[in-house]
This record gives sequence, structure tokens and C-alpha cells, in this order.
Amino acid sequence: MNLHLTIDGHRVDATLNESATARDLTDLLPLTLETEDFHRTERIAHPPRTLDTTGAPAASRPKAGDLAYYAPWGNLAFFYRDGDHSPSLIILGRLTDPGDIDRLAGAQHIGIEAA
Repeated sequence: MNLHLTIDGHRVDATLNESATARDLTDLLPLTLETEDFHRTERIAHPPRTLDTTGAPAASRPKAGDLAYYAPWGNLAFFYRDGDHSPSLIILGRLTDPGDIDRLAGAQHIGIEAA
């Protein structure tokens, strides 16, 4: 599925994978999320409910531009730098244009809608 993200007023495109967690996220769209920085690597935000993690891998190593879900805390993660191998982190998709990754670093608000 293709998404439009609005990062502090600037529209960027992303693509989700076919995981159960990504599909469950689409049921919540459209969303507007307030974000905070986490470890100078990612922006995190909390969706209105926990997401389905059926069939999710035990761990993932995120790359800059990845959109992910951290199951233990129930938060979405928008990576602007490569992250460490992390148990219970589920990659949902990624930004389409690598040139948009830097926009995530200072993002205060992120809107997500189906393309």
C-alpha cells in the first residue's frame, strides 16, 4: 500500500509492506500524530490502539527511512538514522524518496493517509 505522509506540512510518499501489522495500521488511517525524538535516531508517536503483530519477526535492524512499530511500547517509529538490532521491532515500510529522510529528524507532527 502506498501512503502520503505530511511531515510538518511537507508531503512525502511511503510504501507499506504486506505484514499483518502494516495492514492493521491502514485500518486507523487517516492519522495525525505528535512525535518526539528517541535516541537521536527516530521520531516516535503513539497510535490510538495497539496493532496486530501476528506473524511478526522476533527482531529487526531498522535503516534510515524505515517506518516501524515497537510492540512492547505500542509506538510507531520513523527512523531518520540507522538503528540497532531490536527485539519486537516490526518494520512496516519505508519512505519512497531517500531525500525525504532528513525531514523526519525534526518532525513535530506527522500525518498519515492512504495514497
